[in-house]
Amino acid sequence: MKIFEKEKWYAAGLHFECAQCGNCCSGVPGYVWVTDEEIHAMADFLKLSIKQFSEKYLRRVHHKISLIELPDYDCVFLQRTAQGVQCRIYSVRPQQCRTWPFWKMNLTGSSSFLNNTQRCPGINRGQHFTLEEIEERVKKSPC
Repeated sequence: MKIFEKEKWYAAGLHFECAQCGNCCSGVPGYVWVTDEEIHAMADFLKLSIKQFSEKYLRRVHHKISLIELPDYDCVFLQRTAQGVQCRIYSVRPQQCRTWPFWKMNLTGSSSFLNNTQRCPGINRGQHFTLEEIEERVKKSPC
């Protein structure tokens, strides 16, 4: 550690376990940024051509590509059934989804992280993530 480097507020780690509630995928306007590699994986999974997938599920936002949202701001791949909610593409979901809630914007301070507990019942519960594991997810996240 550098002599004057400030210790991160989450240096002791954080707890998170997905409750599979779908709240992180719904109800709030936003973007799910996707890479070309992720687009190919999702299209293959859905057995669609890149063109078909792009026309049906993607939008351009400035110079980036995002999944579309439904009018109620649900992710286009969030499926609600009598058994609960699930992601229709979970095994090939984008990196942004895989790294929730360990996004830079959520880790600017403990209050920004804890503010998400109102929406996400998995924050502060379950598996303990070390500083190193959190930092690795932050590096992978586009947020």
